[in-house]
Amino acid sequence: MTEQEWLAERFEANRPHLRAVAYRMLGSLSEADDALQESWLRLSRSRTDEVQNLGGWLTTVVGRVCLDMLRSRKSRREEPLAPFGAEPPNPDQVAGTDPEQEVMMADSVGLALLVVLETLAPAERLAFVLHDLFSLPFEQIAPIIGRSPAAARQLASRARRRVKGAAAVPDADLARRRQVVDAFLAASRGGDFGALLALLDPEVVFRADAAAVKTGASPLLRGAQAVAGTFAGRARAAQPAMIDGAPGLLWSVGGRPKVAFGFTIVDGKIAGIELVADPDRLAAMKLTLQSPNAP
Repeated sequence: MTEQEWLAERFEANRPHLRAVAYRMLGSLSEADDALQESWLRLSRSRTDEVQNLGGWLTTVVGRVCLDMLRSRKSRREEPLAPFGAEPPNPDQVAGTDPEQEVMMADSVGLALLVVLETLAPAERLAFVLHDLFSLPFEQIAPIIGRSPAAARQLASRARRRVKGAAAVPDADLARRRQVVDAFLAASRGGDFGALLALLDPEVVFRADAAAVKTGASPLLRGAQAVAGTFAGRARAAQPAMIDGAPGLLWSVGGRPKVAFGFTIVDGKIAGIELVADPDRLAAMKLTLQSPNAP
């Protein structure tokens, strides 16, 4: 076996772990796979004969790649959401994304955690993910972010407080949340881009399950600009509803629920939107239509 073949074998053995790290860092399976591809290229060009812990070394490389991707993310634009009922996109054109795997991974991590992670600065996110979720010591994290171990510890601690705080307080006032969702629906129907921006957290995350993607929805969008642009002038058929006891929106055809819109609202801003169109998931939800002014 050649050295290159041995490296490829070891990389494949570590792939599930590395992909999990990259997904929690980036929130997207397609981007996680891009990060792994770049990490393999770096591995194949590096001398590893003195590396004692290849798994730890690879985790560090993936962390560096993800940090670079997070820092450059704002320069990229997300694809707009196609209207429901449009011709489903060709799976080969969805940038390698497997929507079903995307949703399964999102469910395992938790949408709420992904939403909060999106609000963290890149260095905070990396320090928190690598230490708190994957137990990497701060001595190894510090060189990745160009800080001392003590500074890396402080970044993780700050991120941990934000994660715990956001998890404790997605706005509990139902009336307030209903007002935010109703305002979002009105702004969407009216094509009021400015009003949508005012309602959305700057780092808002939009996700659609595999069934919604098949109707033309994008599996993933990030940022207020992308999400506002997607919804401006749309959602005309959606109606206010309670989704498992929380204010949301529902699109029905002939009285049958087709798509449920779930909202994560933090500090009066929409931090996350999830579209659920899978019939089994919809059947398991408690869905109740409401009038716009219902409490």
